[in-house]
Amino acid sequence: MSKKTFAVLAAGAAAAGAVYLTGKAKKDAEAQALRKNEQELSSRDYDGRQVYLVGGGLASLAAAAYLVRDAHFPGKNIHVLEGTPILGGSNDGAGSPQQGFVCRGGRMLNEETYENFWELFSSIPSLEQPGRSVTEEILNFDHAHPTCAKARLIDRSAVIQDVSSMGFDNADRMAMTKLLLTDETTLDNLTIEDWFAPHFFTTNFWYMWQTTFAFQKWSSLFEFRRYMNRMIFEFSRIETLEGVTRTPYNQYESVILPLKSWLEGYGVTFKTGCTVSDIDFAPGEGITATALHLEDGGLITLGEGDVCIMTNACMTDSATLGDLHTPAPVPAEKPISGELWAKVAAKKPGLGDPAPFFSKPHETNWESFTVTCRGNKLLKKIEQFSGNIPGSGALMTFKDSSWLMSIVVAAQPHFKAQDANTTIFWGYGLYTDHPGDYVHKPMKDCTGEEMLTELLGQLGWLEEKEALMEDVINVIPCMMPYVDAQFQPRAMSDRPAVVPKGSTNFAMVSQFVEIPEDMVFTEEYSVRAARIAVYKLFGVKKPVCPVTPYNKDPKILLKAAQTMYR
Repeated sequence: MSKKTFAVLAAGAAAAGAVYLTGKAKKDAEAQALRKNEQELSSRDYDGRQVYLVGGGLASLAAAAYLVRDAHFPGKNIHVLEGTPILGGSNDGAGSPQQGFVCRGGRMLNEETYENFWELFSSIPSLEQPGRSVTEEILNFDHAHPTCAKARLIDRSAVIQDVSSMGFDNADRMAMTKLLLTDETTLDNLTIEDWFAPHFFTTNFWYMWQTTFAFQKWSSLFEFRRYMNRMIFEFSRIETLEGVTRTPYNQYESVILPLKSWLEGYGVTFKTGCTVSDIDFAPGEGITATALHLEDGGLITLGEGDVCIMTNACMTDSATLGDLHTPAPVPAEKPISGELWAKVAAKKPGLGDPAPFFSKPHETNWESFTVTCRGNKLLKKIEQFSGNIPGSGALMTFKDSSWLMSIVVAAQPHFKAQDANTTIFWGYGLYTDHPGDYVHKPMKDCTGEEMLTELLGQLGWLEEKEALMEDVINVIPCMMPYVDAQFQPRAMSDRPAVVPKGSTNFAMVSQFVEIPEDMVFTEEYSVRAARIAVYKLFGVKKPVCPVTPYNKDPKILLKAAQTMYR
């Protein structure tokens, strides 16, 4: 080796070593800063400061958990104010074997993309399995009950469709590729049907993607693009929904109850039936909340250093329930949470605009129904038809049904109160204004029995209706006028930042705040918003788990490209 070559190699090695040392030094400095911040937070004197969380859904409960765990804020000074009689927001589940069970929807989790959700719940003890966290409990259950749908799409003749091909033509592929390469800031107020040609909406992909995430043709193109980028990992397995992570029970019992129990252990207070009707702010350019007005006439005055974290909207706001013989009532015209957001947004700039989300319930509604039966006769027939045992099949969509109906059969029991002789399953329809194919009424006007009748017609089992209905305890319809509101076309400015510019003590958390790169209609979005709010308002330096960039992974992109050409 020549001296010159040796000198070049030596210089390169020295440079590499310097880079390594620089990188190590940076990591050491960051770790030291985190330790220092942790010490400062753990010894901080909050001197009687209070935190008021408006709304009792997952985002508020997660914020309370981050306050206790990471900001070392005293739990007894955290107050959750919820307008309904029960906590949980859209994570619900209730009922009895005698009256029937109801879950307004199913919150699908995802192991790969719920970064902050899993991190938070790794700190929350399971109520069912001593020594395990909720994260461990859910993932262990899911790994033992893997999802692999065998009857994802079913046609009007009750024939299971071959969905190995997405059904794209070249125009669809070009439009999809162009969308993924387009800057999202140029997509204000555009809809999905503004971008794609009619053929796209006849593809297997669209039927599966639409019903998995509840998109409509008129939904926001912006949100569709974010979903494609965020869930590109799932694109190559959308036909089996293998990426769906299920909880052992409904989300209220598997997610909300253990979180609430943990918070109660730290003295966090919960006040249900307590509706905040308005929020006052200090005059001037900044954003400082000073008082909370309660619907019953009460007033909570915020002192110096107190904080308000508000759920600015809820997708299940104004939901109504029917029963076997009664349609779900027509919902109230004005959503409670959207009304509060409108009042707040009118007082200060930068707090978003609820109008694009809450002004068109005819576009944002869909209706679910929960079927409770004695025995498992109906579930066994569905299992034989689909090839999936309960809990393994995810969505079954009747692609030609006028309601665009889908059903899900969860692993049994789905409720802790279920006895061995009670089974349940859940379904929903996206087009509630359309008359059914077998019950010639709009879905929104149907009783629970009529919804089940329509389902039996889609399955080709109407002749067996009388025998099957003998085992039905109840079918509970649930009309949700704003459940798709977060997907409405909008401008970038319509959703506020979690901590608005100029805020000293105020934040917003929900599916209606703006978090770059992440996707709404997920548990992760609520938890991420809560974490951002607490960390920014309380100076927690611990990093928020970033959005995993699967859309930049060459292997995943190659799988997605191959899927697009199947």
